[in-house]
Amino acid sequence: MTGLFITLEGIDYCGKTTQARKLTSYLKMKNHTPLLIREPGGDRISEKIRKILLNEKNAGMTPMAELLLYEASRVQLVQRVIQPALKQGKTVICDRYSDSTLAYQGYGRGLDKKVIRYLNRIATFRLSPDLTILLDIPLAVSFERRKKEKRREDRLEKENIDFHRKIRQGYLLIARQNRKRIRIVNGTGDVDKTWQRVKRGVDSFLSKSALSVKK
Repeated sequence: MTGLFITLEGIDYCGKTTQARKLTSYLKMKNHTPLLIREPGGDRISEKIRKILLNEKNAGMTPMAELLLYEASRVQLVQRVIQPALKQGKTVICDRYSDSTLAYQGYGRGLDKKVIRYLNRIATFRLSPDLTILLDIPLAVSFERRKKEKRREDRLEKENIDFHRKIRQGYLLIARQNRKRIRIVNGTGDVDKTWQRVKRGVDSFLSKSALSVKK
């Protein structure tokens, strides 16, 4: 693999999708060839799986079925989109990746984390991001933003506050266990303030990567 793989993670309404778009534009200016994708989705078949996963009409979906659908979407995306892009030297920016599954289905749903890590390794072909930006916000901020946006919530967004609390706690634990890869960014400010924090984290990573290549 010759390209770079950057992922953005966080609870709902943390602002990661907006920051992923800003990061894509920024990296273009820095002469990268960025590819912005999302999970679940990013591929024709994966997008169809996304519709099943997020459709509020599928409230009866079991946690294990949910987990396996996420992994099915991921293996398609990795094999058909991410791996080819990295081989071409592109910088892949993914809005969610395998950390989301561990946070949502592991900590949120309470499924066996060892099983999830095993399935993640299979679905990703052991492909891990070079850098992950975790946008962290308190639950109160997430729910306040949700009220202001006034859009129709998907199946997972409709879950109760305890579910989302477990996810945030899970993300923070995952970050502590992966300090070299994951940078926690305070996402409570406005878009520009958060972007400056994201930018500093990415610039620091790119600078260290360049030094490593020179050595």
